[in-house]
Amino acid sequence: MNDRPSTVELLDAVERFLEESVVPALEGPARFHARVAANVVRIVAREIATEETHLAREWDGLSVLLGSEGEPPPRDHAALRESILVRNEELVRRIRAGEADAGTWRSALLEHLSRTVADRLDVAQPPRKPPQAARSEAKLSEVHQDGEGP
Repeated sequence: MNDRPSTVELLDAVERFLEESVVPALEGPARFHARVAANVVRIVAREIATEETHLAREWDGLSVLLGSEGEPPPRDHAALRESILVRNEELVRRIRAGEADAGTWRSALLEHLSRTVADRLDVAQPPRKPPQAARSEAKLSEVHQDGEGP
């Protein structure tokens, strides 16, 4: 294992090369594909940087929902991913059986699903601003366009 540069640092270097050297030198479809490649590199870098935390959070959420708190996660990365898949299948079975139709379990489930989806979006999409910050910026932009701002 190399200490430096890390995998994420190497991916960042590839992304910078694509964005700063390759994309400006291309036109048309090739330019578009170079931008797509740079975005893929950013997604892979975010996945590598966040996967351990996201898997641990998903494991913990599933443990609470399925009543298996205290059970340690598998140490092997592939085994952890497989165990999460099995737990998600059990979660689906319980949802289909109607256990999420009402009550506190439903609330806990919705919280877990929101957190899990947010984690996945953090990987798949560029970083985003919280909804309130985005609305504030949009209003500020409207005020400046109307000429009523500072």
